[in-house]
Amino acid sequence: MAKISLTLIQTFYQVARLGSFSGAARELNLSYQSAANHVRRLEQILKGKLIDSEQGAKRISLTPRGRALYNLLHPELDIMLERLTKLIENQRSSLRVGMPQAIFYYLFTNILSRFREVFPEIEFAVYERDTVLAELVKNGSLDVCISERYFGDPVVPQRLLGSYRLSCVYPESWGDLPDPQDIPSWAEGRPFITYEPGQTLRNLAVDFLARDGAIVQPVVSTSGSSSVKRCVADGLGFSIIPSWCVGPKDHTIRSKKLTNLPEVRVYFGTAGFLQKHPMVQQLFDDCRRELVGPVLDPPRASELSLPPL
Repeated sequence: MAKISLTLIQTFYQVARLGSFSGAARELNLSYQSAANHVRRLEQILKGKLIDSEQGAKRISLTPRGRALYNLLHPELDIMLERLTKLIENQRSSLRVGMPQAIFYYLFTNILSRFREVFPEIEFAVYERDTVLAELVKNGSLDVCISERYFGDPVVPQRLLGSYRLSCVYPESWGDLPDPQDIPSWAEGRPFITYEPGQTLRNLAVDFLARDGAIVQPVVSTSGSSSVKRCVADGLGFSIIPSWCVGPKDHTIRSKKLTNLPEVRVYFGTAGFLQKHPMVQQLFDDCRRELVGPVLDPPRASELSLPPL
């Protein structure tokens, strides 16, 4: 049998206790769809139906097997979670957060300042990564991840912070850039600088430049946007990076926002049992306050209730 995660059990327990997916979603700070997905996943693992719910119905009912599982969990699960929360709060002297290098380098100092006003004694340990963030949370190496990719993993629930656009950046001496739709043709034969293989922004850039069948072969690949931009500023080639990486002091490069590329979404994820931890909630609130509006476009109403594509 597949391993059952505490997150799935906790979601089922709250759905059964409160009698609805919406009530459990509010209690656990999840979307309605995530709560429903957690229960479906648990049913798949246990190979049996736990909840009966008609489409559009506000209340659910437990199947005999669901009732048996709920009775088994209650009230021991509440006691266990309360003890675990107190243990974590007493023992945790650091918050381990993973995120892409560019997000930390360009965007996170104001967030850190706010966070440290509330938790001055806590070490804020940052792991600058783009890939493997979900696995690092699942294996206990990270508490929180801020990512440009959606994992679709119920063990690492994610909340959408917002989205941003990418820009094409190139040396100032190259002159004017064509319209965004003509950039793939313009790019042919020019040196392309990008991120390491597997990173989200590299994949988006390569897909865009290869739309007309062009072969995209980077001349330099590196781990973060600051290194990529430095190479462009020194005249080594062009790149596609987050628009917020380019500022008024970047006199040796030009940029053009690529409105014909998909927006890049930014998600805040954490281990399921830490969602209500004061430090995690404070960090989420600080991220939303500092990033959404000044840097990120806020989520649309439809994006808040539906699972990401």
